[in-house]
Amino acid sequence: MIFLADLPAPSRFGDFLMAFLSIVFEGAPYILIGTIFSGIIDAFLPAKLLDRVLPKSKVLATLIAGFLGLVFPVCECAVVPVIRRLVQKGLPLSCAVTYMLSAPIMNPIVAISTMTAFKEFQGLSVATAGNASMTIARLSLGYLVAVIIGLVVLRFKPGQVLRASIANKIESLEADGGHVHAPAAGFNGKLVHAMRSSMRDFLDTAMYFAIGVVITSGFNTQINQSLLNTVAGNDWLAIPSLMGLAIVLSLCSTSDAFIAAPMTAFSMAAKLAFLVFGPMMDIKLLFMYSSVFQRKVVVYLLVGLFVLIGLLSVPWMDLILKLHTKS
Repeated sequence: MIFLADLPAPSRFGDFLMAFLSIVFEGAPYILIGTIFSGIIDAFLPAKLLDRVLPKSKVLATLIAGFLGLVFPVCECAVVPVIRRLVQKGLPLSCAVTYMLSAPIMNPIVAISTMTAFKEFQGLSVATAGNASMTIARLSLGYLVAVIIGLVVLRFKPGQVLRASIANKIESLEADGGHVHAPAAGFNGKLVHAMRSSMRDFLDTAMYFAIGVVITSGFNTQINQSLLNTVAGNDWLAIPSLMGLAIVLSLCSTSDAFIAAPMTAFSMAAKLAFLVFGPMMDIKLLFMYSSVFQRKVVVYLLVGLFVLIGLLSVPWMDLILKLHTKS
């Protein structure tokens, strides 16, 4: 029998370890799933298949890519290794970036968790869909922002955005007419290749993930977060503050709504900014994005998303609430 006196005394380092392990246990399974999926894509998905399936118009293909999360729902931890493989398999870069940003928000699991956290299931029906104001605002704004960024990426070549190692593979694929020399024939050979690719992706991604988790754990346990309440009453301060909090908390998109909902001191627009920006950009994602994109691109992406979501959150939330009132 263990008595309370036998338990170790609370300490700042113990709190840090607890926060670190909780985030690792929450995020690592998703990274594993994502890297296994990426390995399967690498071994079994024919090169240029997605390019042939999607519309020839790159703008239309980018618009459709924003909905791929409804078909392939993954969280932000899993999507980075997946899009790296998809790009190498011929998925247009603008579509990959759009899918990467939208999938952690535009998926059924996140929709259900958001509706549950904000108690929007109560009285919900087809005729009163506007009752789910926060869920609709989150999914629609997430889609809009992802598509805007994807359309901007259309102007650039892969070599201007991706890391050299990944861009070179794409150029080699294009020079070879879209043909990939398989390392082994048959199902068993492809399965072994998939597992080896998954292992490499997991080790690469996990390294960046661990760095981000260390920083996040330090903030969660060593910084007095009640200071945020001093800016809650002013959206000009509350919105960037909550977006900054989303960066350092590095919450999973399937659970962050349960953190935002009880923040009664903050406006709905500030919560919306928190729920859209967090799944697209946080500390662990900053490092994980660095495994795919050039560092300057990651910085541009951080600044662009911060400004874009910060500017759109208030008018977008007002628009959704007005539609709710009319419904």
